[in-house]
Amino acid sequence: MKLDLFDYNLPKEKIAQHPPKNRTDSKLMVLDKKTETITHKSFVDILEELTENDCLVLNETKVIPARLIGKKEETGAVIELLLLENKEDLWQALVKPAKRIKEGHVIVFGEGLLKAECIRKKEDGIAVFKMIYDGIFLEILDNLGQMPLPPYIYEKLEEKNRYQTVYAKNVGSAAAPTAGLHFTNDLLEKIKKKNIEIIKITLHVGLDTFRPISVEDVLEHKMHSEKYYISEEAARELNEAVKNKKRIVAVGTTTVRTLEANYDGKFTSGFNDTNLFIYPGYKYKIVNAILTNFHLPKSSLLLLVSAFANREFILKAYKEAINKGYRFFSFGDAMLIK
Repeated sequence: MKLDLFDYNLPKEKIAQHPPKNRTDSKLMVLDKKTETITHKSFVDILEELTENDCLVLNETKVIPARLIGKKEETGAVIELLLLENKEDLWQALVKPAKRIKEGHVIVFGEGLLKAECIRKKEDGIAVFKMIYDGIFLEILDNLGQMPLPPYIYEKLEEKNRYQTVYAKNVGSAAAPTAGLHFTNDLLEKIKKKNIEIIKITLHVGLDTFRPISVEDVLEHKMHSEKYYISEEAARELNEAVKNKKRIVAVGTTTVRTLEANYDGKFTSGFNDTNLFIYPGYKYKIVNAILTNFHLPKSSLLLLVSAFANREFILKAYKEAINKGYRFFSFGDAMLIK
């Protein structure tokens, strides 16, 4: 399966550089994959699209200010880290430029408030760092770090919380689950008042959000592992929803991957890892509808939605979105595929 099949031409001006004034001020494109029809709505119309027979599943991961810019202790060379995953103060990070860092090198941030010693180099520009500091790491990170906006967003983000969902809770992501950025607390309350069940799970977004697929043959692409968590309560509620034949509506591709990776005849609670790669030919096990944003050409996320509805229909919808002035990517408009 050739990667070029998932390419499309996107004018740069269609890439949203900042969030809308209000979270719900977005368009909503509704795709019916059975009839292959496209409807244009506003995001607040999601209320019309959901019924009591639906179960809305959200990813309540919280983005950390994971982008750190410091200087190499020996030479003063500027080094950037994107923190990806933590285990006992050993952080995996994407290094830029990676060739300037070797094992034993130390990077200094905030005039010594934080230091990072490279203890192991890995592939794909990733290295493992031991963090050296006094105090509480997340407080130091909040002081020194920047929100890890994707590289296609070059305008400054005035409010950090606009790259967080209103329900963000569990700290650990290197990127926001952007489909959830459209929701406000008020809209979620209106959804609850319609007796629509809302269930929250967690997947910490990692490296693959920032990286396009680089191999010509899609089947050769390898996903990096990401951590997810489903509480006992969430597993029980999800299993009850399946038992009652409710429609499982996943908010975002991260939620899709969590649900599909975990479900094996039933949902199981606990902490897990997944490197599930969803591409056309994959048979969805449990997700019945996807609320998502518009994704980059040749990305694993575009392949995921092309596996849910057929590729030609998805690319047709993308072309129509471009022609009708939709805003693309993280701060852009939304799509519901049902």
